[in-house]
Amino acid sequence: MASPTESDVLDALRPIQDPDFKRSIVDLGFVKKIAIDGGHVSFAIELTTPACPVKEKFQEDARAAVAKLPGVSEVTVSMTAQTRGSSSQATRPEGLEDVKNVIAVASGKGGVGKSTVAVNLALALAETGAKVGLLDCDIYGPSIPLMLGISGRPQVTPDKKIVPLQSHGLRLMSIGFLAGENAPVIWRGPMVHGVIRQFLSDVKWGALDYLVLDLPPGTGDAALTICQTAPLAGAVIVTTPQEMSLIDARKGLQMFRRVNVPVLGIVENMSYFICDGCQKRHTLFGEGGAERAAKELDTEVLGHLPLQPDVVKAGDSGSPTIASSPDSPAAHEFRAISGLVARKLSMLAAEAPPVLGGNIEWVNTP
Repeated sequence: MASPTESDVLDALRPIQDPDFKRSIVDLGFVKKIAIDGGHVSFAIELTTPACPVKEKFQEDARAAVAKLPGVSEVTVSMTAQTRGSSSQATRPEGLEDVKNVIAVASGKGGVGKSTVAVNLALALAETGAKVGLLDCDIYGPSIPLMLGISGRPQVTPDKKIVPLQSHGLRLMSIGFLAGENAPVIWRGPMVHGVIRQFLSDVKWGALDYLVLDLPPGTGDAALTICQTAPLAGAVIVTTPQEMSLIDARKGLQMFRRVNVPVLGIVENMSYFICDGCQKRHTLFGEGGAERAAKELDTEVLGHLPLQPDVVKAGDSGSPTIASSPDSPAAHEFRAISGLVARKLSMLAAEAPPVLGGNIEWVNTP
């Protein structure tokens, strides 16, 4: 029996559609490196983000579709990812030339779990194989050193670039690494602006798929400086179900809109509590607030995080939930949120020229 042609393989794969782009993976150019050796057909599917939640389904559907072709005895499908950048390298400021997507994690007020979301979002993205950095932009109340269990002073290169520290596979920078654990940062606004700009331009971030910024709470000068300095691809707003938090979250969301930063969605933290004794779900701080705010502001809710005591304990011990309790409800929700964030960024960058870099390749079975 004659072997299939490359055109036969592409025709077999054409009915498979990307759920976000609503187009065939063939027409989108996702199918790469088709090789035919007798009855053995191999090819790669290159996704726009390593955090794609349907990559396993793509792989199985593609294998099954090609296996039905006459003359095919074996199919090997490799899944790769080429994360797209939110803008071309030429438009990025110094220090961020090789950072493809900068994500702001913000809140209208303190105490809603913004840093917890930022840390676990970064870890969930890195878990998929992406290269991820995390910048603690809260100069007065840095929490990243504690939450990731890391201390030490960053090295400085001969050309006066700061080398980020590393923990849990993330590249990290925080004023906490420079000021000392218990030393207060007593600075006026211009000094804060200066160090934020230095962290963005003088840190040797290298090639990153995502740089997550843990913003200071509120909509003050520091947050505005970041919006005007960093090439933000999108923002995630963290809130709790209480109306007071939602009022401030609305203000934060409107700030990003005014400076033309896309709002990816709202994360509702402390959304519910599941009792150990009865396993009943309790909404201690109200219900439906995030959905109402999202509808009012024309965005969406990215996820609902439970009020889970071990999330706090994990952060205080320097081993966040994604790392310490990977099978917990909160960890699963963090992964779902990270997948949505990655897909939204991919959609926003769909019409922008891809920023070239190394591919990510997963181990696959034939």
